[in-house]
Amino acid sequence: MKFFLDFEAEIAELEAKINELRHVSSIKGSNLLDEIANLEFKAKNLLKSKYSSLTPWQKVQVARHPERPHFSDYVGSIFERFEELSGDRNYGQDDAIIGGLASIDETSVMIIGQEKGYDTESRIKRNFGMARPEGYRKCSRLMKLANKFKLPIITFVDTAGAYPGVGAEQRGQSEAIANAIRTCLKVEVPLISIIIGEGGSGGAVAIATADRVLMLENSVYSVISPEGCASILWKQEGYDEIAANSLKLTAQDLIKLKVIDNIIKEPTGGAHRDHALIKENVKSNILNSLNEINKIKSEDLIKLRRQKYLKFGSSLKV
Repeated sequence: MKFFLDFEAEIAELEAKINELRHVSSIKGSNLLDEIANLEFKAKNLLKSKYSSLTPWQKVQVARHPERPHFSDYVGSIFERFEELSGDRNYGQDDAIIGGLASIDETSVMIIGQEKGYDTESRIKRNFGMARPEGYRKCSRLMKLANKFKLPIITFVDTAGAYPGVGAEQRGQSEAIANAIRTCLKVEVPLISIIIGEGGSGGAVAIATADRVLMLENSVYSVISPEGCASILWKQEGYDEIAANSLKLTAQDLIKLKVIDNIIKEPTGGAHRDHALIKENVKSNILNSLNEINKIKSEDLIKLRRQKYLKFGSSLKV
């Protein structure tokens, strides 16, 4: 059974009617093909209309859709020979972040990504994609390893933010994130980051300070979640949508502000409606970005990367 978001109620009704007619047609042998085709046409047009004019808050909901492809889905589809590497060599293993060696079209790479999990058991194991300090220290370790062996780094961002628990703070959450950002800025190999769902706060920036930041059409990327922003500014419920509309968190806003470098088109109705197509789009964008960055000398790469982020504070206009 498909999961529908609140603003998809009309689409859900049409698809339910289509399924009902198909069931009746198969049982009684009735010829309802014309009526089914008409309803499918209406549903397709309605879906296209809805998704061509989503509000920022609706995009937040799409980015969090439970059926949206996760990092583990991309690993199994667009990469080959994945070999996971675990632990930070300091405290322990953080399952919110998966990383390791892989290849894409015969090019060896290091891939790192945040994984939220699909069901109750996997979500608890992955801590809903919210990494602890050991997760970010693992990222730093793997990026340094990739730099040593001259392997391009590809990161996938999908987190509401870094885990804010007491234990994480005691083990140096802010230092671990800062060190991961510094490592991103220091590596001499191509670094590409793709925001596939939520890109929340420093938990996202830690692995997204890249040469090329790509963003799925209906993903979001912000300094804080709409709920967090609303709780700080208004200190009461009911302002989440207003916060989302003010944060400039959509791909369309961020490409204008030059925070990201490219938008990856999603299937009509969101990435969750066609996993195969979105994986194909992500793969082609990764390969195109790699081809561009590989033409740049390593010493120039670091310089350009640092200049890119230093410009933000002086040139962004709100």
